[in-house]
Amino acid sequence: MNKRPVVGYLALLLAAALAAPADAQQGAPEDGQWPTYGGDLGNTKYSPLDQIDAENFSQLRIAWRALSPDAFLSLSMPDGSEWRASSEAIIDALTETDPERYRPGAPPSVFNFQVTPLMVDGVLYISTPLSQAAALDARTGETIWVYNPRSYEEGTPAVGITWRHRGLAYWRDGRDERVYWGTGNGYLMCVQARTGRPCADFGEGGRLDLMGDVPKAERGERDWRNALLYSLTSPPIIVGDTIIPPNAITSQTLTLEAPMGRMRGFDVRTGELKWIFNTIPEPGEFGHETWENDAWRYTGKIGVWTIMSADPELGLVYLPLNTPAPDYYGGHRPGDNLFAESLVALNAETGERVWHFQIVRHGLWDYDLPAAPTLMDVVVDGRPVKAVAQITKQGFVFAFDRATGEPLWPIEDRPVPTDTDIEGEKPSPTQPFPTKPAPFEYQGTSIDDLVDFTPEIRQMAIDAVKDFRLGPLYTPHSRQGTIMRPGTPGGGNWSGAAFDPETGILYIPSRSSHSIIRLRDGDPERGETLRYVEDSPGVVRMPQGLPLWKPPYSRMTAIDMNTGEHVWMTPLGNGDRVRNHPMLRDLNLPPVGGDSGIYGPLLTKTLLIYALTAGGTNDGPRLVAYDKATGAELGSVDLPGNAIGTPMTYMLDGRQHIALTVRTADRPAPELVVYALPDN
Repeated sequence: MNKRPVVGYLALLLAAALAAPADAQQGAPEDGQWPTYGGDLGNTKYSPLDQIDAENFSQLRIAWRALSPDAFLSLSMPDGSEWRASSEAIIDALTETDPERYRPGAPPSVFNFQVTPLMVDGVLYISTPLSQAAALDARTGETIWVYNPRSYEEGTPAVGITWRHRGLAYWRDGRDERVYWGTGNGYLMCVQARTGRPCADFGEGGRLDLMGDVPKAERGERDWRNALLYSLTSPPIIVGDTIIPPNAITSQTLTLEAPMGRMRGFDVRTGELKWIFNTIPEPGEFGHETWENDAWRYTGKIGVWTIMSADPELGLVYLPLNTPAPDYYGGHRPGDNLFAESLVALNAETGERVWHFQIVRHGLWDYDLPAAPTLMDVVVDGRPVKAVAQITKQGFVFAFDRATGEPLWPIEDRPVPTDTDIEGEKPSPTQPFPTKPAPFEYQGTSIDDLVDFTPEIRQMAIDAVKDFRLGPLYTPHSRQGTIMRPGTPGGGNWSGAAFDPETGILYIPSRSSHSIIRLRDGDPERGETLRYVEDSPGVVRMPQGLPLWKPPYSRMTAIDMNTGEHVWMTPLGNGDRVRNHPMLRDLNLPPVGGDSGIYGPLLTKTLLIYALTAGGTNDGPRLVAYDKATGAELGSVDLPGNAIGTPMTYMLDGRQHIALTVRTADRPAPELVVYALPDN
């Protein structure tokens, strides 16, 4: 493991402090509030609070815990009768999809409580998987108000059959305070922050219909799983007087046409449309020529399903855009397909494109830009730079001057495989590769990457992959089935990274995953109008539950963004469930990671904080503090269940708190759990 000496780390901190731009203002406010999803609009996930430190972290205790407001919908209808009456479309869809799991009359699953709370003036604001919003007293967890838009009555969300929600946005202008969030049925909601009452002057009674001018997205229409075509599951972003909502459109398309993920800016007070940015350029617009054979007319998706970032001083919003539809077959959309899988900087007031960089050309791997771009002020070769870094599912960090789009370090076009047995497919012959930083995850598949703990286990791994195609990053798909690594979950994902403005170090949690992508002919009799559709068997399963690849299976990587060099990497957890396997327990393996999920890190002045699924009492889940300089574990505290969302921290009445959502087996819904040090 590469660990930078502490002396070097301190020298770096001093140098960064001396050289950083004078107007740098990054991280959550010093008064202890947490007003946006990532602490600030740059999504650094950093707070300058330091009351909780290495010496006392393990003394943290639960100050209070509160069930998701979705629980009370479920608890008040234990027999499901009212769900049948008010949510008939949901029950029908779920019953058709999986009758064993979704029995008639059962309420929808509410366990993807992925929200990171906001804290303003002693109030925590949260959103729920069923698109409710609530305000809680940050001292006690007592509910102040709940607003239920009843979005679930219209049907299941666009992204599969899973309800989830990651957060909301807070805004005030000195007189008015508001909370905004999106719903599973495609509305942008606005309520008064103090009362939870709808904003009468925003949209129609506090609700803005976002499907109105989206091509090929008609309200009430559903896909083959009876799911809605257009949803919002991540927080909107507010820059000045403009609010920009995200959008979520299903990846599991079977038809040629799909809704477009065009991005829009609205007046934050009235909901009036200010601008439209066509993520699939129309005739006469920049990038239109990258859509050959008029594919722009019918191709869908390409929006932001994840979290956005912004620089209010520059007036720019940064869009991490996703893959075109369909995800894995591009024969119907020849060309580079701009602005798919691109980082795009827009003027937040006008929607004008200022700069862009396409990270994947003619995407075939569902390598959406999955996380919020991280804004940072760094010093590169002695020159202060206002930068933005984008992590990717494939394990890259792309870094740019956030005002101009100029790369911080060279990005090279390198040849990638193009041979495929998929008729009509024309993969891009090259893809962009950053020269710095080095990748933070394993990329590509080969026999050399397979687990080699013993010769017997290595042979088991070789046998497990023999029927599939292996190859480097960006290997095209096949009828045979191609193993891609990282898989569609990443690598990096929506949880993103955290940045320390004092040292210039970026911290990235990631997982070593793989996916098998196999394509088959579309069947018109089943409504499949695509030439090819995905027919994937999931992942390769090893005998006896053994791992397929070499470790680590999850990791935290620290990268000095002043130099582009890795500082350290540490596996996330011991991975004892692997190490104690009957065929491995006598090998005395080092920590192999794998004890983590998809949630993000939290940084404070003294600590890197992250949740693990194992290692606590009775090997249960825990919240862990790491040394920012070395990656060494400093302390941990038990969690009552596995983490779901990214933690945040706030200060209230002179007491620092850490809040995150968890899923517990003995509760009817997930919880928001808040920790603090014991009273003296």
